[in-house]
Amino acid sequence: MRNLKSTTGALPFILLAVILAGSLLLALRFGAVRLSSSEFLSALLGSGSYSNRFIVVELRAPRALMAILVGGGLAIAGASFQALLRNALAEPYILGISGGAAAGAVLVLAGGWVSATSFALPIAAFVGATLAVVLVFGVALSANRRMDVRMLLLAGVVVGAFFSAFIALILALAEAPTVRSAVLWMMGSLSGASWRTVGVVSIYTFPLALILFTLARPLNLMAISEETATYLGEDVERVKRLAYGAASLVAAAGVAFVGVIGFIGLIIPHAVRLLVGPDHRVLLPLSFLAGAGFLMLADLLARTVIAPAEIPVGVVTAFVGVPFFLLLLRRSLQP
Repeated sequence: MRNLKSTTGALPFILLAVILAGSLLLALRFGAVRLSSSEFLSALLGSGSYSNRFIVVELRAPRALMAILVGGGLAIAGASFQALLRNALAEPYILGISGGAAAGAVLVLAGGWVSATSFALPIAAFVGATLAVVLVFGVALSANRRMDVRMLLLAGVVVGAFFSAFIALILALAEAPTVRSAVLWMMGSLSGASWRTVGVVSIYTFPLALILFTLARPLNLMAISEETATYLGEDVERVKRLAYGAASLVAAAGVAFVGVIGFIGLIIPHAVRLLVGPDHRVLLPLSFLAGAGFLMLADLLARTVIAPAEIPVGVVTAFVGVPFFLLLLRRSLQP
């Protein structure tokens, strides 16, 4: 397989950091409202008209930072699950996290307890995602208190299917406006990002990401086999529980605030692995940078392609992610 695994040193980090910085600048510069370069710079520096400052500082900046947190979080969660399950096709949503979050959100929307813009909506979604995590975790430990990764995968699929059926039942009984709100939420959007929500998501994302970064060496061994990790002195059960819990909560926090955004946890770790190899000491931080930049650019497309209307960002990631993943898959199969 031909790839760029020989890439060493700080070059990949510098390259992705530059791309991320450029993506951030583009996300702040462009949007549904057109600003000249001078108006943008003035707003960025705190001068200029109030409306321009509001657009850049209160609307675009939190949205861009939310994209960094959610995109990076989903990417490192995907990389962790792929090591944990020893499956390059594993991703956060395969373990029922998105189904649980969507079920919580749809339930409160259909019940009329919150509006689509209420802060209580992400709380309900996070509770649903956490419930899914607990159910999957409990099933995986039900045999002999040891987490079987095969049982973990099967439990995730079954729990996800249950929540999908639950959502279908609610939508079948709900009124049309509720159905529309629920479907739009499940397609994913960063439009509700604010400095407050960015602060909440960062409280979850950064500490949990740090935990996953510290598990890089054990995940390297786990990606080979549990026997190898045990032989080299790792507490395999502790690693599996920490990695699963941290990765699940990172994904749950992101999904709760922006809805279901697919493919980031699948294609980003896979692409980075093809570029720099399977060492999680490099793979995890690079996946965070790449996932953050990818979601920021996808959101930029979502809000500018048909401005002033907006495409759900989950639709953009799917349209971009499917052909990109097929290209990566084709490349990985080449001799």
